[in-house]
Amino acid sequence: MAAVSTVGIVGAGAAGLALATFLADAGIKTEILEKSQAPSTLGSGITLQGNALRILRQLGLWEEISAHGYAFNDLGLRAPNPEGTVLAILDEMQTGGPELPATFGMYRPKLASIMRERALAAGVVISYGKTVKTVEDLGNSVRVHTEDGEQTDYDLLVGADGIHSTVRRAIGITAEPQPTGMGIWRAFVPRPAEVVRTDLTYGGRCFIAGYCPTGQEDMYAYLVERAQDRHDQKDTTIMAELAANYGGPWNEIQQSLVDGAPVNYTRFTQHVVDGNWHRGRTVIIGDAAHSCPPTIAQGAAMALEDAAVLAEELIAGHTVDDELWEKFYTRRVERASAVVKASVQLGQWLLDGEKNADVPGLMGGLASRLVVPA
Repeated sequence: MAAVSTVGIVGAGAAGLALATFLADAGIKTEILEKSQAPSTLGSGITLQGNALRILRQLGLWEEISAHGYAFNDLGLRAPNPEGTVLAILDEMQTGGPELPATFGMYRPKLASIMRERALAAGVVISYGKTVKTVEDLGNSVRVHTEDGEQTDYDLLVGADGIHSTVRRAIGITAEPQPTGMGIWRAFVPRPAEVVRTDLTYGGRCFIAGYCPTGQEDMYAYLVERAQDRHDQKDTTIMAELAANYGGPWNEIQQSLVDGAPVNYTRFTQHVVDGNWHRGRTVIIGDAAHSCPPTIAQGAAMALEDAAVLAEELIAGHTVDDELWEKFYTRRVERASAVVKASVQLGQWLLDGEKNADVPGLMGGLASRLVVPA
């Protein structure tokens, strides 16, 4: 018998949807509380590496997902010159196993839609317009008060509500994401025929210029710069100006930006909650517990792994006790911390201007860690 019979999950992102589906499949009554009024259609692309794909396959989603993205097994490095010269093409490790690609790009809202429909089919209840106000631990249950005046009791509450987690604050965890000194422009644009994988350019006007194909017709491109006050975070002209300094496929990307492709700008932050991620019968996972810059494309993967591991422990356990929490925390903290550290270190090397940073070496070393099952 599972450790719980009812679970409330705050947040309908990747972590929340994955956890809810795993639990519902095991017969556990699960409700997601989502503060948005309706499913989000916002976002550009997402890069999923093998370890993230492994979890999605466990959910039975790989066949459907594979029809809505772009798979590849290598990584290109280009020079920051007008030609965008290809310097090297590196084989990437298939960290999800030989039957899954090393990397898969897709449209982020499509991934969310597929995961949401799978959760609903499993019997998950998704309640929209639910903003958590307070969390009350009752010993053998948790009472959640939402801003609409309602309250609900669950055997367990999970905060999967992102880097600015309301649940994290509500249970007295004071850790907050800290800026790393970098910011990123992202754009969703038509895919030039030359783009068949992620290519990264280090140097030039920006620290990193990169892109990831998300389908036969589209891709997302990004430029990483020193964080600054970008008042208009959707100003296409700024990204277009920066993009004009790169060659190869960036010539077409830059034209798409000039033509008004949608863009957004965000700053990099990072954190890992020190000590246990639970308080009583409430626990935080994913970006609520640990967040990293997207420099090695592991944020969503870590959230999905958290969900899979927590589900395993709750389904296999008989009670919510210190042993269950210790198992969950021990299985996740070292791995998640290593990913955050590597993500931040890569950015710090670039900020420090170290010309000889072994970027491929760092990424290869991280990949070797990700082969180990979560």
